[in-house]
Amino acid sequence: MKALTKFFLDQRGCAKNQVDGEVIISNLIKEGWKQAETADEADLIIINSCGFIESAKKESLDALLGARKKYADKKIILAGCLAQRYAKIFKDELPEADGIFGNGDLSRVAAFAKKIVKGKRAVDTPPQAGVSCGERLKLLSYKNSAYVKITEGCSNHCSFCAIPLIRGELRSRPAADIVAEIKALLKRGIFEINLIGQDLAAYGTEGATANESKTKKRGLSPLAALLKKISALKGDFWIRLLYIHPDHFNPDILQVLKNDARILPYFDIPFQSGDDGVIRAMNRKNSAACYKDLVKNIRAQFPAAALRTTFLAGFPGETEEAAQNTLQFLDAIQPDWSGAFAYSREDDTPAALMKKQVTKKIAAARVKALQDAQEKITQKRLAGRVRKGGKRLEYNVLVEEIVDNPRKGSQGQEAAYAIGRAWFQAPEVDGNIVIEYDADDKKAAAKIKSGAVVRVRAIAVSGVDIYAELTE
Repeated sequence: MKALTKFFLDQRGCAKNQVDGEVIISNLIKEGWKQAETADEADLIIINSCGFIESAKKESLDALLGARKKYADKKIILAGCLAQRYAKIFKDELPEADGIFGNGDLSRVAAFAKKIVKGKRAVDTPPQAGVSCGERLKLLSYKNSAYVKITEGCSNHCSFCAIPLIRGELRSRPAADIVAEIKALLKRGIFEINLIGQDLAAYGTEGATANESKTKKRGLSPLAALLKKISALKGDFWIRLLYIHPDHFNPDILQVLKNDARILPYFDIPFQSGDDGVIRAMNRKNSAACYKDLVKNIRAQFPAAALRTTFLAGFPGETEEAAQNTLQFLDAIQPDWSGAFAYSREDDTPAALMKKQVTKKIAAARVKALQDAQEKITQKRLAGRVRKGGKRLEYNVLVEEIVDNPRKGSQGQEAAYAIGRAWFQAPEVDGNIVIEYDADDKKAAAKIKSGAVVRVRAIAVSGVDIYAELTE
């Protein structure tokens, strides 16, 4: 089919939004559009925006305004979460966008784009139904890594979070569809599959009553059942689970992980606070003590488990004592990785109306305290991943990219470098494995390609990264 015109996608936001971007790309290509490598080459620019917190919204709007200033003659669509959430406002108050397109039914994007390039300004926010997925002709991740969305929306209604307002209530994909998608990705040579959703623990639980949930716990949870079906697939691959709400953590998944080493003991559990008062104000049900027990149980079964979490500093009503409780909680659970973010007052969320809002200056100071504490913990955890009992540890590493500029290595030789990740490092958010090898070693160079999996031996910690060398 002859290309209608060229489009450029400016991708913003989280991994879930990345999947949406990949679906948008595929839907346009299927309808005869051609993807441009740069905005300069495109006739149409699509900004797939994030609308989660204030800083992300500003970044997306700045991208739109910057594009309009630079490309006065091009058509520009603001798509994604920000577009979905503020479509009614943007329709009248954002003339810089030729089109506003939400994130409900992405199959409508090609028809919408065609309308925009013909010169008609339009707004389309399809209803939130089902899960945005489908064939992705192009992945925006590094080679041989992919995200697979298993749920859409969220029904947890944490008091600070706008996700239910943007993406609606929880919807889960059928397990058969998920397994089929993973199988197709594996056939394409994908090695790393990252399962994503706003809360993986909620997978398959929509519409369940409290009694039904208790009954399900006597058998396999829907998430554990899904993992067992994925485990039946043949081949060498990684499965990583990203984001499990601590109140709903499925303990039965631990046995599935024990039975299949390809499902990684990497646990992304956003605790958000270590103070019981703040936890309750966030509309979360358990306590800091329960969360500590959860971590203790995971590490009892997986001593080498990797733990990632996040903390929200400066939540309304957070006192200095509460902030100290969170720091003590961080020290108690010793996560490999954690992110700390200042609370963002989001429209139409319960927390936005709470009294005792914390100043930005105080919130920023608490973020820094958490980051400083985590830096020390990460150094300690990484050191334990370099040596054990005096022996240097070895890992399989998925190579992401080759560093172009060889320089003097640790042994004084002309060294080449590659960046990759081991099983305890999720894409984009954690540190990396930096592989050092002899620039003149043709055998090594043949091994180290983007998307390849290589065996390395850890050498030392450098910041949040581990330096390593190829094994023989």
